[in-house]
Amino acid sequence: MKTIKGLILGSAAGILAVGGAQAADLPVKAKAVEYVKVCSLYGAGFYYIPGTDTCIKIGGAIRLDTSFNANAYDTPFWQGGAGGAGVWTKDYYLTRERINLTTDTRTATEYGVVRTYANIQFDFSQNRESIAGGFTEVDYAFIQFAGFTFGKAVSQFDPQWALNKPYISSGFLAGSNNTTGIPQIAYTASFGNGVSATISLENASPYRNAGLYNNATAILAPFGSNTAASYGVTSNTFVGNSYGGNHIPDVVANLRLDQAWGTLHFGAAMHTITPGFYGANESFGHPDDSYGFAVNGAVEFKNLPTGAGDSLKLEATYAKGAAKYAIAGGTTDTSGGGRFAAASGNTIAFGYVLDGVFGPGGQIQQSEAWSVVGFYEHYWNPAWRTSLFGSYSSISYGDGGNALLAAAFAAGRPNNGGTLTGSTGNFDFAVAQIGTRTAWTPVKNLTLSAEFTYSRLEQNLGGVWNGPVTGKATPVGGYALSNQNIYNGSVQILRSF
Repeated sequence: MKTIKGLILGSAAGILAVGGAQAADLPVKAKAVEYVKVCSLYGAGFYYIPGTDTCIKIGGAIRLDTSFNANAYDTPFWQGGAGGAGVWTKDYYLTRERINLTTDTRTATEYGVVRTYANIQFDFSQNRESIAGGFTEVDYAFIQFAGFTFGKAVSQFDPQWALNKPYISSGFLAGSNNTTGIPQIAYTASFGNGVSATISLENASPYRNAGLYNNATAILAPFGSNTAASYGVTSNTFVGNSYGGNHIPDVVANLRLDQAWGTLHFGAAMHTITPGFYGANESFGHPDDSYGFAVNGAVEFKNLPTGAGDSLKLEATYAKGAAKYAIAGGTTDTSGGGRFAAASGNTIAFGYVLDGVFGPGGQIQQSEAWSVVGFYEHYWNPAWRTSLFGSYSSISYGDGGNALLAAAFAAGRPNNGGTLTGSTGNFDFAVAQIGTRTAWTPVKNLTLSAEFTYSRLEQNLGGVWNGPVTGKATPVGGYALSNQNIYNGSVQILRSF
C-alpha cells in the first residue's frame, strides 16, 4: 500500500512540476516597439532619436571631380612645380573622389535650441594618396547654445552665403573663402526684423596666417621646392616663413541684415602677427608683435527680375597685415606656401602673399591687400542654371617691404634659387579671374556641372629671373618677367542625400 501511495504522490509531483515548467514558458506580453518618429520642428529629414526629445538629421554627399590643366580643387597651375612651368611632365588632368557625411542634432530647451553639427570628409586624390589610400578631414564640428557657437564653423567674417557660391573651384580667389571652418568661440545677438550681430574669437592658424618673411633668411624661390605644404600640415611651413607662435586669437565681428530680398553683411577682424627671431634662437631678439586688421562688405540679391531663383552676390575686402582675409584664403594655398609662380616660354611671373616683411633689427612692414568679387547665377529652368563669376585681388608691400623683398634676390644671397637682374618696379602683385559654370540637375539631389576659369597673374616687376624653372632648361639670359595667362576647367558629379 505504501508503495502504491508513493507512486501516486510521485506522479502527482511530476505532473505539477511539468505544469509549472510549461506555465513558465508561456509567452509574456512584449513591450511595444518604439518606432522612429518624424521630427517636423526643424525642416525635412529630421527624426527623433528613440527614447529622447532630440531630433537628428543624417546626410551627406558623394562628389566626383576631374580638373583639367589644374591641381586639386580645380586650382590653376600658379604655384610653381611642373604645372606652373607648363612642361611635358605635368599632369594634364587630375581626379578626386570625396565622401561627405554630416550629422545635425537639435534639442529644444528653456534656453533655446541646443544644436550640434559635424561634417566629415573622406577624400582620395590622384598623386596624393596610394592606390587604396585617402585621407580624412573634419570641416565642421560645433555646438550652438543660447546664442553661442563653440567649435569649428564658418568664420564670422564671411557673409551668410559663404557656402552657397555658384562654382566648383576652390582655386577661384573669392576673398577669405574659409569654407572648411575655423575654430572659434562666438556669440550672436538677434535684434529682430532680420538684424543680428556677432563677435567671436577665432584661431588664426593656419587659415589666416599668410606668412611672414625674415630678410635675414632665404625665401621660397619662384620654382623652388616647398616640402611642407601650408594648409592641412602645419601652419605655413614654407621656406622663408618666420611666423612665431599663435599667441592671441583673431577678434572678429559682423553686423547682418537678412530679408526676403537678400542679405547685407559687414565684417571686421583684428589679426595678430607674431614674428619669429632675427636669428637662429631667442638670443638674437625679434620684432614686436604687429596688429593687422581687415574689413569687408557683402550683399546678396535674390529672385532677380531676370528669373525665379536668380541671384547676384557682391563682396569687397580690404586688409592690412592680414592678407588672407582678402586674397588666397581657404584651400587655395595648399602647396604654394604663400607663393604664386607661372611660366610660359621664356617668361615668368611670380609674387608672394604675406602678412608682412622684416629685416634684422627692424620692425614688421605690413602688407596691404584688397579684393572685389562677384557671382551671378541664372536659372534657365528648374533643371538648368548657369553662373558667371569674377574677382580681382591685389597685394602691395610699400617702399620698406619691397626693398626687403628685392634684397632677397640680390647677387650673392645664399639659397634663394636665383637672382633678379635689371630689376625694375616692385613686388606688388595681383590676380584677375573670370569664370563660368553650367549645372544640370536631372533629378532631385543629383547635379552634373562643368566649369571654365581664366586667370591672369599681374606683376609690377621688370627685369630677368636668373634661376631654375621646374623641368626646363634655363635659357641664355634668363627668364623675362612678364604677366601670365592661365586657363583651367573642371567637371563634377554630385549626389547629395
